[in-house]
Amino acid sequence: MKLNRFSRVSLALAVSVAMALGMTACGGGTIAYLWVLGTQTDQTQPGQIVGFKVDDYTGNLTQVIGSPFSSNGINPVSIVIKPGGRFVYVINSGIPAAGGCPGTPGTGTPGNISIYTVGVGGGLTFQTSVFSQGCNPVWAMMDFSGNYLYVLDSLYPATDAYKNDNGYGDITVFAVDPNSGRLTLVPNQQIKDENQTQLPFFPVGAKPVRMALAGGCIFTVSGADQTIFPYGVGVGGQLNLQTTSPIVTGAGNITSINSTGGPVYITDAAPTADSPGGRILYYTTGTNCTLNTVTGGPVNNLPLTANPSYAMVDNNSRWLYILNGFTTDSQNPNTSSISLFTINTNGQLQAGAGAGTGSNPNNPYAVGAGPYCAVEDPSRQYMFVSNNFDGTVTGRRINNGTGELTGLQHNSTFQATGHATCLAISSAVN
Repeated sequence: MKLNRFSRVSLALAVSVAMALGMTACGGGTIAYLWVLGTQTDQTQPGQIVGFKVDDYTGNLTQVIGSPFSSNGINPVSIVIKPGGRFVYVINSGIPAAGGCPGTPGTGTPGNISIYTVGVGGGLTFQTSVFSQGCNPVWAMMDFSGNYLYVLDSLYPATDAYKNDNGYGDITVFAVDPNSGRLTLVPNQQIKDENQTQLPFFPVGAKPVRMALAGGCIFTVSGADQTIFPYGVGVGGQLNLQTTSPIVTGAGNITSINSTGGPVYITDAAPTADSPGGRILYYTTGTNCTLNTVTGGPVNNLPLTANPSYAMVDNNSRWLYILNGFTTDSQNPNTSSISLFTINTNGQLQAGAGAGTGSNPNNPYAVGAGPYCAVEDPSRQYMFVSNNFDGTVTGRRINNGTGELTGLQHNSTFQATGHATCLAISSAVN
């Protein structure tokens, strides 16, 4: 069939508009930018950040121009995006020293915080690096307003006036400039050292691993004794002591703590007699930052799973996804997976749709090797998981009725860089 002149012109205009919107016959426009951290085998070399554009129609990932970007530090482990998507913060953990903070002769490498602006198409432009007050930061998060950045350090710096005989960690608090994204230290107004000088940090338990913000409180997990130390979030980014005693969890090996502001979810990788694959502990936040166990909790992880390492609540707070590093299935010994749980109206967890006990159940779902972090895209269509062992990203489509996961339309595995650690996602703002 031949097209008349008017039809040909109309078709050309339609194609031009689609190209201008970043659309093709196989997909829609870019709905989000995804950034994935990767550590290098040679830890003397800076880490990298791979940037992707997320396709609206398919969920498939395309690398942004200029990617990968340097993390401008050693061993990147955590990434935070300021609400609005203009600034990105990367936590480089560095290399721990033997028996203390880096900086002593010949030992360790200090960590740092690298600050980036987000450009057209999701490109990152490095601005500057700053240092937290403690040693080797391991995690970071921002308050919901985007005004303050909280950085969790492995150790707080011991001084003659304020010793650290117990190996405690700390939280360093920064105020975030809304226009430049730059960081300004927020001193501790409650605790002073022996010289009556305000501390530049907020002490937490020994060997901290993760923290979460919920109910106006910050909860930090101590890897030394599996307890949780609570702070109340006050005016000006201040953290207010609620108790001098940590919260006892009864867990054997806490690997993550997460919340979207409501219930708090904890993954416990320690096997028990009735749950070889570990458990999920979950709480509501009470007065003075207490944690109250929800009726019915904790729950066992799904059959055939092991080593739960991360919990992600969907944006509607209807489903909980648990990343599992390994399996108890002897037929597939190297399999990693994602467990799906539903969250009912009482906040209780139940095994999600498709859960089974066969060698290949629908739930848990297969994922790349060594899943590390997970995010949901702003349109609530897709889930992305960074895989540490094989340096990939796994993409899945989320069923908005059941929470079940399926593969993306064209491809579900995307190469990142090095050993992938955490990832973060933001709406496409350009």
